[in-house]
This record gives sequence, structure tokens and C-alpha cells, in this order.
Amino acid sequence: MSVKTAVVILNWNGRKFLEDFLPGVIANTKDDAEVIVADNDSSDDSVDFLRNNFPDIRIIQNESNGGFAKGYNDALAQVEAKYYVLLNSDIEVTPNWVKPVIDLMDRDETIAAAQPKLRSYYEREKFEYAGAAGGFIDKYGYPFCRGRIFQSVETDNRQFDDNKEIFWATGACMFVRADTFHNLGGLDSRFFAHMEEIDFCWRAKIHGYKIMYCGDSTVFHVGGGTLPKQSWTKTYLNMRNNSIMMFKNLPKNRILKVFMARLFLDGAAALKFLVDGGFKNLFAVVKAHWSFYAMIPELRKERKTQKHNPVSKIYQKNIAFEHFLEGKNKFEELDMNNFS
Repeated sequence: MSVKTAVVILNWNGRKFLEDFLPGVIANTKDDAEVIVADNDSSDDSVDFLRNNFPDIRIIQNESNGGFAKGYNDALAQVEAKYYVLLNSDIEVTPNWVKPVIDLMDRDETIAAAQPKLRSYYEREKFEYAGAAGGFIDKYGYPFCRGRIFQSVETDNRQFDDNKEIFWATGACMFVRADTFHNLGGLDSRFFAHMEEIDFCWRAKIHGYKIMYCGDSTVFHVGGGTLPKQSWTKTYLNMRNNSIMMFKNLPKNRILKVFMARLFLDGAAALKFLVDGGFKNLFAVVKAHWSFYAMIPELRKERKTQKHNPVSKIYQKNIAFEHFLEGKNKFEELDMNNFS
């Protein structure tokens, strides 16, 4: 049976998160959407816990753990709705969190995806790293947010209580138009986890869609629930997937320039990882590059069948340079004239 909005929580060994947060999701969502849990082949007792404690919740069981990207692709193929909400299991929602975002998307059919305000579960007055008040990207592929530049996270002083077009919406709580999701091929399952939502939003923008932030809705995110921030695997996936995403989506005349610059920039990042995290993170950067190089023949074939139009809302300067060398820690310190 088709519904207007389906909130789909992808779970992998997250019984504790389900116990802590699912009751609140149900209580604050039941009038606006169906809540579904998609289990990504958990090895804990998540499914038994759901069946025993939430017998009315629909459970989709994926046959294997293909990560965030494939997990959602497999699950959403079985969900009929006008809108999907991809919701992390470690999210605390608030009253009336669904309706403002859906109303925003209802008013404009060119909106492919949107996100609410993302604040920290533990530091309640601060934005949360994974999405804050909407995602952007610089011309070299470095993602950042309104309210979060690298590790510098702002306090929410209501400076982002607006509705704003952005570049990417967080995968921790992403509202997406279902037909657009499927027409664009869903998330790139090769990513496994990290950057897949940015890649999806970029592809949507290439096809003429908008990505939006809705300041009238707020959720709180624990963050780092599957891979902690200092994990070398996280470093590897972020670096590899970022390169894949850039190669897939950049206009042809930008590829060589960007990747020549990224060799230098990623080398500098590798040295910083070595100082901060040891040899495992340095190895992660090297492994990420070689994994990406091995995929280039496959990616080149794909490029021949895809659009690569220039898109808006890309920051035309180097956010790493401005943050680490010029000390710009807040979104308001950036030159707004450089977003084009």
C-alpha cells in the first residue's frame, strides 16, 4: 500500500539506538508518516527486539550488509511512497519535525531532497557535524556545512532559522522525492558509506533539481554510531568516495585541474593524518588513492552516458586553505560572493 511519506530507519546492530530513539520517532511521526525499520543483516538481536516490542512496525530484512548505500537501495525498492525520509537510528526527533519539510517540498516539485536542522544530541545548543544547517562543497570537493567547517562546529543562535537552497542534504536525515530517487538510480552502492548523499544530491542538481534546508524542523544526532570519527576505515571511505564522486560529476574541463590540485592537498592531509592519527590513517589515504585509480576505467565508461553540467552552490575557493591558514571557523566569515 502506498503512503505519502515513509520514514525508513536503516539499522545494523543498533538495538540500543532503537531502544533509545524509536519510541520518540513513532510518537512524533505517527500522524505524518509511516515508520519502517530496514535491518541490514544485523548480527545482534535487533530484529527480535523490534518484533517483541514494536509489533506494528514494518520490518524489511536485507539479505546482506551492503553498507548505507546498498542497504537503502535494497530497502527503498520495497517501499511505495511519494517521499522517503532516510533517518539514522541515532536520531532524536522533535514534535512536528516531518510536516514543515514535506510542506516545503510540496510547494516546489523541483526540490529533489531536503534536510532539517541537525543539532548535537550531547551538546544540545550546537549544530551537529554530519549536516548542521545544510551542506556545501568547495571547488576541490571538500564538503562543509552552514554551522560546521571541518571540526569547527557553531552554536545555534538561530542564525540559520531559514529555508535555504544548499548543495547537499545530510544522509543522517534526508527527505527525498521517491520518483527522483529511483529515476537517478538511488545511492551509488560502491560507496558503501560516506559521501553517497553528496553524490546523489550532485547528480540531482545536474538534472536540474534543487536541494533544500528547512529551518522550521529540528532533529538531534548522536553521530559516529557506526564508524567513529577517528576510524581509519572512515578516513579511507571518505577519501576514496570523494575522489569517485568528483570524477563522476565534474564537468570535463575541471577534472584535470581539480585532481592535480588534490594530489597536493591530499598529500598535505596525509601528513596531518599521520600526526593526528598515526600510520593507519596515512595508510588509509594511500589505499584510498589506489582504490580510486583502479576504478577509473569503469568510471570513464560511465561518464560517457551521463550529464556533467556545471551546477550552482559550489564555493569557488579552497575551504581548507581558508579554515586552516586563514582561521575562518564560521560560515558567516566566508565570502558569499564566492558561491556560484
